Amino acid sequence: MLRSLFILFVFVFTARAAELRLEHIAARVRNHHPMLKAARMAVEEARGRQLGSGRLANPTLETSFQNESRTSPRTMLFGIDQSFPVTKRLTLEKQLSSQLVTAAELEVRDAERRLIAQAREYAVQLIALQQQRILRQQQRELALKLSEFAKSRAAKGELSPLDAAQAQVDAQRLILEAKKLETQHTSLLGALKPMLGIAPQDSLVLLGALPALVMPGLSPWQRRADYQLAQTKITAAQTDAELAKSKRMQDVSAGFFASRENQGQPDGRREDTGFVGFRFSIPLPFWNRNQGEIAEKAATAERQRLEAEALGKQIASEADTARREMQANADLARETRDTLLPLVIEQTQKLEQAYQTGQTDLLILLRTRDQRLQLESAVLDAARDFHLARIRYEAATGATP
Repeated sequence: MLRSLFILFVFVFTARAAELRLEHIAARVRNHHPMLKAARMAVEEARGRQLGSGRLANPTLETSFQNESRTSPRTMLFGIDQSFPVTKRLTLEKQLSSQLVTAAELEVRDAERRLIAQAREYAVQLIALQQQRILRQQQRELALKLSEFAKSRAAKGELSPLDAAQAQVDAQRLILEAKKLETQHTSLLGALKPMLGIAPQDSLVLLGALPALVMPGLSPWQRRADYQLAQTKITAAQTDAELAKSKRMQDVSAGFFASRENQGQPDGRREDTGFVGFRFSIPLPFWNRNQGEIAEKAATAERQRLEAEALGKQIASEADTARREMQANADLARETRDTLLPLVIEQTQKLEQAYQTGQTDLLILLRTRDQRLQLESAVLDAARDFHLARIRYEAATGATP
């Protein structure tokens, strides 16, 4: 007994519950998604590469010693050389590394955009499922009342036992549908929790209902992160092409050297001599002018331009399609809720009264109730699909909160 209480105590105080609203999902994903934490390290990697770009090569120090021989004196030589670019290669390297840092930051923003959109879609589906479960619960309670009513009337001989059996079957059908929704709810929770940084053993509760069906304002899709990334890649590719051209002429090298000689004379004396010199080295671009890399980088820049153009057309189509879907689902939900559903509810109430007085049969009542359930579910589905389309529209235009 004590062991069971201890296990219960540990479970209650180790399992934590997270309560979130739909508007909290974006911030939670940004701060807790493990993939985004890893993606942000790519920015630090790019900044690290930026620190080493655009720098001169290290100078080289030369020294040599030669002992005295019969034909040459004792010699010590010291020299230092430094290479210098004769083109703007170092400036281009700095510029390219800065553009690559911007590209890495935009890649993280694009990953945020996609992951936030996916998490918000899961959240919308979960909230819609919760509302569907409430609807099924209400319908199940009505079906159970009808089943009990039909069963009691059949026991008195006032109704056919077949009607009572049919009412019970209808109640069981609603119970099975509720269990199916519970399975979908569990699957969506399992997919959403890791995106929010919530452990599997912790519970997640989404508060509130779906917002009102309000069309958002028009948003320019050009601010979307992956489109801006494509534009940055074009600029970086052009800079890289210029950098390849700057490598047609290799670095020149300049330096100075000093030598000290000490040589013995026939009379036994030793004579010290020495010299200081300057040297300059210029590579001659006769055989290799970096033509291959220049052609490669030019083709890369053109490919990036074409890919950005294709991406722009795709984004515009995504945004337009999502907006049309929003409008269609809003119209469907409004027409069903305001026009069709009130008629079916009124008809169902009349049939229930008629059935209690024996003026109609059970199958007609069940069929009308099923129509009401389908319409109420259709309203919820249309609202869900509206918000899913809105999430796609906001993701397409880069307007993710």
